[in-house]
Amino acid sequence: MSDLSRIAAASLLVATSSLVPMATSAEAQRFIPEITISSTIPGNGDLNPYGVAFVPPNFPKGGIITPGDILVSNFNNSTPPTGIQGTGTTIIQLRPNVVTPSMQAPIFFTSTPIGLTTALGVLEGGFVVVGNLPNQPLPDGSLPPGSLQFINRHGTVVTTVLGSALPGSPLDGPWDLTIDDDYAHPTIYVSSVLNGTVARLNLTLASNSVTVTNETVIASGYIFRTDPTAFVLGPTGLAHDRVTDILYVASTADNAIFKVFNASTRTTPPSGKGTGMMIATGGQLRGPLALAFAPNGDLITSNGDAMNPDAKHPSEIVELTKTGQFVGQFNVDAAPGGAFGLATTLVGLDTDRLAAVDDNTNSIIVIDQNLIPGD
Repeated sequence: MSDLSRIAAASLLVATSSLVPMATSAEAQRFIPEITISSTIPGNGDLNPYGVAFVPPNFPKGGIITPGDILVSNFNNSTPPTGIQGTGTTIIQLRPNVVTPSMQAPIFFTSTPIGLTTALGVLEGGFVVVGNLPNQPLPDGSLPPGSLQFINRHGTVVTTVLGSALPGSPLDGPWDLTIDDDYAHPTIYVSSVLNGTVARLNLTLASNSVTVTNETVIASGYIFRTDPTAFVLGPTGLAHDRVTDILYVASTADNAIFKVFNASTRTTPPSGKGTGMMIATGGQLRGPLALAFAPNGDLITSNGDAMNPDAKHPSEIVELTKTGQFVGQFNVDAAPGGAFGLATTLVGLDTDRLAAVDDNTNSIIVIDQNLIPGD
């Protein structure tokens, strides 16, 4: 049975807000996963959780956030009934296995730029990075290019990298990202939803500064457009395999997942369309958004239902092999449009933690699943 299939079976238990943990002596033999559901709505009422990121184990001490915390970025404000898209300003901070009521999600950071996107990550060197796409149309009706903000562990912005709508810009509506961490010299891959590209940003970190030393567009040609329901559609989730140096790209409007070879060294997009090789399209994909690796090496993506919708399969998280073969799926919500940001991390040596937001209920589900050798 796959990792995601076990979690799918476990999701049937989500009738309660949290399962009661077993005694420590029995934890190693645990079969039933721990499931926690918390609200993502902070005191200012921000809605529409998008990005999800774990604070890594070796994150520096002495700040507001600590290793193991889960961060969530909000895209909408509190305007009834569902908020205005592209106006949210908060990153909330949750603790695993702690249920947070609505309007009580602790705020780690409040942004001046509005519309915090799925482009959320945490650098081992002590910084949080978040993208924004503001719902502030320009005179010609286009959307501003947004920015990437780098925030220290005390919740203070230290660097802002502005996007640009100029042709060939590496940042134009930063929509999602993934990080290859090398502590002082990390690499960030960022998808831009307003120009259909993916860029590689090489960074240098100091104690309280972040410097972008290089910005390179490494993939392009993904379909992008505005959407009356989803706001914008374009390349979204990214996952980089450091062993093979392949970057996987979930492109929502293409309804497909691609792979881009030599991601860490290439200086131009792949030949042809520039998207890289398509490994999956259609089928169980319904507008793939966020992307992550499962412990077994498979890909996990969230279906936003903006493409190829199926009323019988709403708001699903889907597992695929790296060659694009379907493995399993499960719902985070009974209505369409609920699945968006997700992240996975190992907890100790034998437990994987999956965190996935539900945009419909403004909540996050956190599932701890024991990894059973040979199962």
